[in-house]
Parts: sequence; structure tokens; C-alpha cells
Amino acid sequence: MRHSEFHRTHHIGWLRAAVLGANDGIVSTASLLIGVAAADASQQALLITGLAGLVSGAMSMAAGEYVSVSSQADTEAADMARERHELATEPEHELDELTGIYVQRGLTPELARQVAMQMTAHDAFAAHARDELGISEVLNAQPVQAALTSATTFAIGAALPLVVAWLAPYSLASIYIAVTSLFFLALLGGLAAKTGGASLWKGAWRVTFWGALAMIATAVVGHLFGVAIG
Repeated sequence: MRHSEFHRTHHIGWLRAAVLGANDGIVSTASLLIGVAAADASQQALLITGLAGLVSGAMSMAAGEYVSVSSQADTEAADMARERHELATEPEHELDELTGIYVQRGLTPELARQVAMQMTAHDAFAAHARDELGISEVLNAQPVQAALTSATTFAIGAALPLVVAWLAPYSLASIYIAVTSLFFLALLGGLAAKTGGASLWKGAWRVTFWGALAMIATAVVGHLFGVAIG
């Protein structure tokens, strides 16, 4: 019988990268724009800075996610290669290991042995990868997927405050950017929390809080810098 039940962990790979990318895109770009605006830069300089931040941030997110997840994938590959070697050279020892795992999970030694033998006969490597190493098709590392997802969602997130900066009256740009960006962050946090099965309000609050803190910090730095060179 095929297992078709829906589980939220099936989305954990792309969801983590998507939320991280969009959140970072909004926060970093909005904070950057507010900081530059607070330094009394021209609207042209503000937009160029925001566009540069979008491009560099998207590439940085892609590279960072790819390197990070690739390292995880390399570790998984090394563990699986070792497991294949042990299965080929020490099958009885590996069967004992699998039996011990099932005993620790609550089965009687006799039943655990039977299960281990059946799992080994069906697909020994898959059983050890899943039950001994904790690696499955759902949760294994996918570097390219993570990199593309992060870059794309960062660019989308960064485009939101950048468009606001372009359309808003320049004298009120900082206020427009801050308000709309906090709204976008709350929406993103709530959506991510709901998708992951967590509290919508808690997800929205924690993302909005840290976003507001980042914007305030860069506004203060931009203002001080603008005063210092003015």
C-alpha cells in the first residue's frame, strides 16, 4: 500500500530556504534604503543602492545556501558510502545494529530481529539510511534547490521595499518603506507559520519585531553618518 498521507515536514527543505530568502530580502533592503534615506542621499542614489542590494543579496543568498547545503550533502554522502561498505563487508553486524535500533524504539528483541531481517531483505541500505543515519528522500540535502529558492525569494522580497521607494514621495520615503515592509514581514511570518503548522500570530510577531529592530538600527546609523559628513 502506498503512503499518501500529507506531512508538513515534506516541505521543510524549500520552505526554510523560501522564508529565509524572502525575509532577508525585505529586512536587508528596507533597512539599507532607510539608512541611506536617513543620510539625506538623493532619490537616485537611494534607488541605485537598493537595486545593488537586491542583486548582491540574491547572489549572496544563493552562494551561501549552496555552500551550506552542499556541506550537508557531502556529509550525508560520506555516511552513506561508509554504510554501503559496512553492509557489504559486515552484514551480520549491520543486522545486529538494526535490531538494536528497533529494540530501543520499543520492540521486543524477537520482533525487532524479525523486522530487521525483513527490512534488510527488502532494502538493507534504505533501512540503515533511514533508521540508523536519519536520512530519507524527504529530508535529504538538495543544494541547487536551496540556492535557487533562496535567490529567487530574496529578489522578490527585496523588490517590495524597492518599488515602494520608487513610488513614494521622497520626503516620506523612509516612513512608507518602514510601514509597508513591516506589513510584508508580518504577512510573510504569518504565512510561513501557518504553512508549518505553528501559531500565525507568533510567527508574524517575531519576524516583524526583528525587522523593526534592524530598520531602527540602520536609520540611526544613517542619520549619524549623514550628520557627520553634512
